[in-house]
Amino acid sequence: MLTIALSKGRILDDTLPLFERFGVFPMENPSKSRRLIIESNKPDIRFLIIRASDVATYVQFGAADAGVVGKDLLLEHGGDGMYETLDLNIARCRMVVAEPETASATSQAASVARLRIATKYPNITQKHFAAKGIQTEIIKLYGSMELAPLVGLADSIVDLVDTGNTMSANGLKEVETIADISSRFVVNRASMKLKRQALSIVIDRMRESLKGSEH
Repeated sequence: MLTIALSKGRILDDTLPLFERFGVFPMENPSKSRRLIIESNKPDIRFLIIRASDVATYVQFGAADAGVVGKDLLLEHGGDGMYETLDLNIARCRMVVAEPETASATSQAASVARLRIATKYPNITQKHFAAKGIQTEIIKLYGSMELAPLVGLADSIVDLVDTGNTMSANGLKEVETIADISSRFVVNRASMKLKRQALSIVIDRMRESLKGSEH
């Protein structure tokens, strides 16, 4: 039995068609079902439906054999215990530094004792600015990131953007791209040894599904 962790939302909507292309379907609609474990039409594959931020943890500790997780979460929490096997090229966005259009917080960083940055990615943010020799005070938030600079909570933010419309609507401008983000198919290291044949088949078929989606 292979257990594959997925999360509701955009990643789930983009991932299920990849499985369907090689004949694997969930027996219930994961977006509507209250079940957290959903069987597939294949007796040897089932899905866990969990929070996006928890997928990597379930795979890392072997509660799931594989899963689909955003590169942002892999960068933030590390990829210990996992193989990053495929870039699924879905849920694409970018991680950026942004600040108020009327300010220039990052360009003035040298004259600021400590730059205050709001983000839900403290590890990525600290590493990024440390590499540039800029001292930071990280303020961790879980949502409404754009509000922080507007009310004086932070000088800048680090967040994911797709179109950038929300930032623009709130008077923010992108000043730097930290990384391009997409979803990855990750596999537990121990599972890859114990269930190599079954996982290799899924990986190969996912790869073929990706090729088919390009046409």
